[in-house]
Amino acid sequence: MASVLISAAHKSSGKTILSIGISEALHRRGMKVQTFKKGPDYIDPMWLSRASQRNCYNLDFWTQTEAEIVSMFENRKRDADIAIIEGNKGLHDGLSEDGRDSNAALAKLLKTPVILALDTRGTIRGVAPLVLGYQQFDSNARIAGVILNLVGGDRHAAKLTNVIEQYTDIPVLGTVYRNKKLELVERYLGLRPSNEDHLADQHIMDISKIVEDQVDLDQVAAVADFAQPLISQPEEPDTDMQDYGLRIAYARDEAFGFYYADDLDTFSQLGVQLLPFDTLRDSTPPEADALFIGGGFPEKNMHRLSANVPMMQAVRNAIEKGLPAYAECGGLMYLCNSIRFDSERCAMVGIIDADCEMHENPAGRGYTMLQKSSRHPWPSTSQQSIPGHEFHYSTLTNMTDQYDYSFEVRRGFGIDGQNDGIRYKNLLACYAHQRNTERNQWIPDFLHFIKTCT
Repeated sequence: MASVLISAAHKSSGKTILSIGISEALHRRGMKVQTFKKGPDYIDPMWLSRASQRNCYNLDFWTQTEAEIVSMFENRKRDADIAIIEGNKGLHDGLSEDGRDSNAALAKLLKTPVILALDTRGTIRGVAPLVLGYQQFDSNARIAGVILNLVGGDRHAAKLTNVIEQYTDIPVLGTVYRNKKLELVERYLGLRPSNEDHLADQHIMDISKIVEDQVDLDQVAAVADFAQPLISQPEEPDTDMQDYGLRIAYARDEAFGFYYADDLDTFSQLGVQLLPFDTLRDSTPPEADALFIGGGFPEKNMHRLSANVPMMQAVRNAIEKGLPAYAECGGLMYLCNSIRFDSERCAMVGIIDADCEMHENPAGRGYTMLQKSSRHPWPSTSQQSIPGHEFHYSTLTNMTDQYDYSFEVRRGFGIDGQNDGIRYKNLLACYAHQRNTERNQWIPDFLHFIKTCT
């Protein structure tokens, strides 16, 4: 099965734009394109999913075992023509100094060739030692091609190409010129999510047409064919998997959209009917056995959220009456008394007696490790140490109630640097994002809890 990892020498080299453009252009040619994102990102997968018209899945050494990564990769691309993996940061970057969780390590684990996106601004001859250095630093991570990105013009492109061809044996697969149409709005958490951008599909089409014109897609496909076969067990239906027969209402709109595709798949596999609702337009969540509010950007939508008083009252009343509920990051912020952002304050649901204050710098950013406390409300079928991640610029202030916390923070910040996971009645709300993997079976735990409440 053809596959390729699109990486770079460093972050902000344009690999997301190139991955979006290549994925949509190949999809438009009639190919089934399966996209993946390295790391715990939510936003890039939203764009890649729209570009490929298939769910994008995350491959993450922190939350998954290597066997899980291989199995997910193999099984999700089984019916596709090509797999496109977008890396994060630089090719040799990762959490560990020895590189065991780097993009290069992922390429080697998945026996996938690498295309290096090069930010060529301010350089000509310097691209050669850069490419040679990356090639020689770890020759087992095969760099099978480069795309010259952010090129200044035809003369710049010709010089860059001549240098690469003269000093290296790596083919140039494309020369992509600087173009305002190749820019997506960026802010403090990265790109603006596609669920907030009403012109997202037009942006993707514009990007793909430019990329198709300036990148040799046939060569990209040929590079992907260099991928070697993996040995993994095919995914088979689990006949012992419990059918919970539950209905869960979950917020999905411009304000809330941070959900892992494989987590939503797991809910469905466990017999859960997921009922999306719109916190900005609907007056009440659908009738369900539980409530799930994921992450997002409530601060960017706080005026509209605050104006929808019927929805806020319905959510508050449901939790007060004991409806099981789980909220992450943006969901936690929404459940507070208010959100303050850009010198303005808007009232929120008010089930958590605290105010949410946005800051210029992140309060919690990166991978987390949580330890389940004795006050965790859900029955546990998984280990007590929970790997996750957080990325929030907000903190909670004016907390008058003494809440029980479900997690002790071993790595990260959480709510106060020591604790995360506020408990209130049947609500669990935390800053950390969880992912359902072998290391953290949070979805069965949550479903067991819902059953005990019904």
